[in-house]
Amino acid sequence: MNFGKKFEVFLDFFINKNGYSTVLLGLKNTLIIAVSGLIIGIIVGTIIAAVRVVPKNNPVIKAFDKVCQLYVSLFRGTPIVVQLLVFYYVLMPLLGLHINSVGVAVAVFGMNSGAYISEMMRAGILSVDPGQMEGGRSVGLSFGTTMMKIIIPQAVKNILPTLGNEFISLIKETSVVSFVGATDLYVAFNRIGSNSYEFMVPYLVMAVIYIIMVVFISILIRIMERSLRKSDKSL
Repeated sequence: MNFGKKFEVFLDFFINKNGYSTVLLGLKNTLIIAVSGLIIGIIVGTIIAAVRVVPKNNPVIKAFDKVCQLYVSLFRGTPIVVQLLVFYYVLMPLLGLHINSVGVAVAVFGMNSGAYISEMMRAGILSVDPGQMEGGRSVGLSFGTTMMKIIIPQAVKNILPTLGNEFISLIKETSVVSFVGATDLYVAFNRIGSNSYEFMVPYLVMAVIYIIMVVFISILIRIMERSLRKSDKSL
């Protein structure tokens, strides 16, 4: 095995034959899908978690709670690749929707992430001292205002490391978006391998890029945690 020769073939295709443009497109799409999916997941997950923990005083709230439970069970109980395929090849034609593959991936990853983040957020909300809610209500704040301004910020702080792990999972899971025709890092490097007839170096470089992204996210999360701990001590 002549690794040097294999690397030269990869480098030639990467630089001289514009392989880098495909990789940059794949990296951009990977980050768009993962970041957008996490943002949507946080919004959806927070709403679901709030519904799950709110007192069930009337039939409407009970009905919403059942819908949220069904949503979480549905998205946690099926593989994300199945969700992508069903959305792209079944729901879109039935509903007459015209969304590009990256948009579909963003929507599905966001909804899938929302199901998992809802459970994380629910645990984070329940970990906040109940006295915080009582204190907010005692000064005249409504339940919703107390939840949004007092409880949820503390819950997010409690689950920050878990949210970091969810983001890392989204980054890695984007490798399945090729099933709906989206170009991500896997597709980009696979094209380089297919066109250069050499897969070893492209796949090794792809693995290194994923590792770099994961390490960067992990470092960023640790910095945020230290910053939050310092802010707690200064109070």
